[in-house]
Amino acid sequence: EANRCLGEGMIGIKLYNQYKYSEPVLNPIAEKAIEHRVPILGHAGHCTDAATKAAQQRCSDAEDFCALARRYPEVMLIEGHISGGGDWEWTLKALRDCPNVFLDTSGSNMDEETIERCVLELGAERILFATDLSMEVGVGKILSADLDDETRQKIWWRNMKNILEQR
Repeated sequence: EANRCLGEGMIGIKLYNQYKYSEPVLNPIAEKAIEHRVPILGHAGHCTDAATKAAQQRCSDAEDFCALARRYPEVMLIEGHISGGGDWEWTLKALRDCPNVFLDTSGSNMDEETIERCVLELGAERILFATDLSMEVGVGKILSADLDDETRQKIWWRNMKNILEQR
């Protein structure tokens, strides 16, 4: 399916919770993404409560993303939902040494200064604008963050443009 879709112009691959990113079963998908120079976006979160863990047993967290990123340093991974639940501060710490993992700003939960901390910990070049619920919530996160205009432009569109231009 990846071959067919990439041949038709697909610009990325999205995975959910079928497998953790740390599992070798994802290696062929990573290799295909590298071959076509497209990113892989994954649903993610560092679940901390028993109910969420039980409901999403195969949800990847930053350690899983980093495991795949270390096996394939050329792959471009996008960890979705910095504020989609769970411990987002743990996620930032885990991603520090994985430069080929980008982080998107989507998610329904938001703590004060989350976006600023993402930029501080990972660098503005690794943060990508995204929405999960409404456009207003997604836009509001970036507008309310204490960022200069250059940093906002990177997050809004420039970083993703740079990823897509590698195709």
